[in-house]
Amino acid sequence: MSERAEMKGPVTRRRRTTITGSGPVNQANGSKSQDAEKKPPQSPGAEAKTDDVSRHPSNGKPDREMGVSGQQPPHSPSRKHMSVVEEFNERLSCHVLQESLLSSASGYSNYRGILNWCVVMLVLSNARLFLENIIKYGILVDPIQVVSLFVKDPYSWPAACLIIGSNVFILATLYTERRLAVGTISQRNGGIFHIINLTSMLIFPAATVLTLTSMTPVGGILSLAAYSILFLKLYSYQDTNRWCRQIRQMKAKRLTRSNSCPSVAQSNGSAVQSHVSYPGNLTHRDMYYFVFAPTLCYQLNFPRSRRIRIRFLLRRLFEMLFFMQLLVGLIQQWMVPTIQNSMKPFQEMDFSRMVERLLKLAVPNHLIWLIFFYWFFHSCLNFVAELLQFGDRQFYKDWWNSETITYFWSNWNIPVYKWCLRHFYKPMLRKGVNKFLARTAVFLMSAFFHEYLVSVPLKMFRPWAFMGMMAQVPLAWFVGRFLNGNYGNAAVLISLIIGQPVAVLMYVHDYYVIHYGSTT
Repeated sequence: MSERAEMKGPVTRRRRTTITGSGPVNQANGSKSQDAEKKPPQSPGAEAKTDDVSRHPSNGKPDREMGVSGQQPPHSPSRKHMSVVEEFNERLSCHVLQESLLSSASGYSNYRGILNWCVVMLVLSNARLFLENIIKYGILVDPIQVVSLFVKDPYSWPAACLIIGSNVFILATLYTERRLAVGTISQRNGGIFHIINLTSMLIFPAATVLTLTSMTPVGGILSLAAYSILFLKLYSYQDTNRWCRQIRQMKAKRLTRSNSCPSVAQSNGSAVQSHVSYPGNLTHRDMYYFVFAPTLCYQLNFPRSRRIRIRFLLRRLFEMLFFMQLLVGLIQQWMVPTIQNSMKPFQEMDFSRMVERLLKLAVPNHLIWLIFFYWFFHSCLNFVAELLQFGDRQFYKDWWNSETITYFWSNWNIPVYKWCLRHFYKPMLRKGVNKFLARTAVFLMSAFFHEYLVSVPLKMFRPWAFMGMMAQVPLAWFVGRFLNGNYGNAAVLISLIIGQPVAVLMYVHDYYVIHYGSTT
């Protein structure tokens, strides 16, 4: 026999032993055998490979698992029990009862491609705007101008000196708690001193910012923000220690974490540290650890991580430096020209042009806000937490999925939310205040601090930030009552995207009018 016949022999025998069933299948195999006969003879190398495959088919697997032409195995249950009539019915029927994918009744939910599509379109549209900005204004990024925003005189640093001076209030709180712990001063006198100390923390920096002409608006905002954070921290510090004294007065032999705060034993990966009991916590080390820790709520024993992860720390440091430069560049290149071009429509009260300027400002403003959120709440706070081995890293939750205004304010800034819940909202409920009034009081306090951090550094008193925060109360009621699901989420996002640039334009307009006498 020829080499061609020798090659066909084992293949034909395998087909005869593998394929069984109905006539059409055998007929198809027969036609394939005929086609195989028509193929040109293979080279000696190919013949050797064919003989090797014949001896070891499919890397040791039985040849029948592979089928004749790579199709479904003939002896599978679906083909074994399928009759000829059922096979033809399958050929004749190609439609079933089903909904379109974009219909809500279809149950389809994998829109990842559409999301990526939207992201690509967003990037391309913003790239066009950025290119248009470069062509129109040129390169406006100036690092020297950034330095002038913090200090007017390189030999005068009023904001830094003001922040260093906050140690007086920190030590006053610590020494007052020590005297209260040993009983040298009464609870009433200690409470009065705490009130004076905390009130001075808000009045002293505000008066300093307003009176010093060398204080820049950015320096004033940073110093007042530092004092506001210290105010909330020291309030929590004295409040928690007061609870500890009350427990000690109730003859508690040992202070456990469950008496004043959540248990650390439930935190993942927390290292077991030496347990601190009151008044053993009243030390400089404990106080300053709390001052620098990324939290506003004090407790005697914080959850601690086992070690400092160097790679994680370096990644967060790189993000801090990169996003800081990106924020400065976007503000100088994109925000400032848009704000300057918005002054004339506001002066002339041209409503259509005002709306157009507002919408044009909304995109860069919201982008900068998102970058700032990631920079501060993820990069900065995680960097400090890793450096101090602070274990509780939940600084934010999924606020982007908010379907109500209340859910957004409860999840986008977890440290402030925990403080308000622990030291303001729940104490009011325990005193018999209803939930609506307590929630309104929380927004009122938040509105005060927003206005405090804007009006005082700008040295002008306008109620825009205060009104914007208090407007959240009726907006939260409306969204919670009439909107839900995606409509509620859209309402929350629109309030963020549109609300912030409105306040920015109002403050910038008034600042230009007051300090420069015109809006040009």
